[in-house]
Amino acid sequence: MSEGKVAVVTGASSGIGRAAAIGLGRAGYRVAILGRRQAELGETARLAGAAHEAVCDVTDAAAVHGFFADLAGRLGRVDVVFNNAGRFAPAVSFGDLDIDTWRNMIDTNLNGAFYVAREAFRIMRGQSPQGGRIINNGSISAHAPRPGAAAYTASKHAITGLTKAISLDGRAFNIACGQIDIGNTATEMTAGMSSGSPQANGTMLPEPTFDVKHVVDGLIYMAGLPLEANVQFMTVMATAMPYIGRG
Repeated sequence: MSEGKVAVVTGASSGIGRAAAIGLGRAGYRVAILGRRQAELGETARLAGAAHEAVCDVTDAAAVHGFFADLAGRLGRVDVVFNNAGRFAPAVSFGDLDIDTWRNMIDTNLNGAFYVAREAFRIMRGQSPQGGRIINNGSISAHAPRPGAAAYTASKHAITGLTKAISLDGRAFNIACGQIDIGNTATEMTAGMSSGSPQANGTMLPEPTFDVKHVVDGLIYMAGLPLEANVQFMTVMATAMPYIGRG
C-alpha cells in the first residue's frame, strides 16, 4: 500500500521528474520534491499536490543534507526516493571534451546522486519501521554510449555501480535499491532528437521517442513492491530505439 508513504523526487522542476511527482501523488504517496528552479518547482508542487517542496541543487551536499533533515522533521520518514536529477552536455569528440564540462557532469549526475542517496539511506536506516527504497535514474547510456558523450556515459555507468553498492549495503537495514534505465522518452530535453541524433557510423538520424507515462508506470511498480522484493534494473525505451545493436 502506498497510501501515506513519503516519496522524494529530485530534479522535479520538469520532464521525467515532474511526471514522476505527479504520478506518485496520484498513486497515494505524500510527495516531497526538490529542484533548482523555483517557479517550475512550484508548478510541479501544484500539479502533484506535493506535501513538501524546496529549491535545492543536488551538487551542494550541505543543501541536500538540509533538505532531508527538514523533510524528516516535517513528514517523519522517507519511504521512496527517485534519484532523478541529472544533466546532458552537447556532443563533442573525446579529445575536445572540456574539463569543466566533465567536472560539471560528474558533479550533477554522480556526486549529486550520491549525496541524495546517502542522506536517504541514513534516514531509512534509522527510522521505525526501518527501511525504504531508493530508485536511481540510470540511462541507456549506463550500458552503451552515444558518440561524443564520454562524460555523460561515464557518469551513468557509475550510477550502475552506485546502485549495486547501495543494494548490497542496504540489505542489513531493509533498504532496497533499483535502477530505471530510460531511453528517449518524449520530454523537452529530448525534443531535438526528432531532427536527428549522432549515430555510431557518423550519420545523423531521427530517433523514436515514447510517452513519459510509461516511465511513470514502471517507476510506480518498482516503488510499490514490498521491501522483500526488488526490481534491480528496468529498461524502458521506445521499441525501435537504436539501443540493441547500437554501434
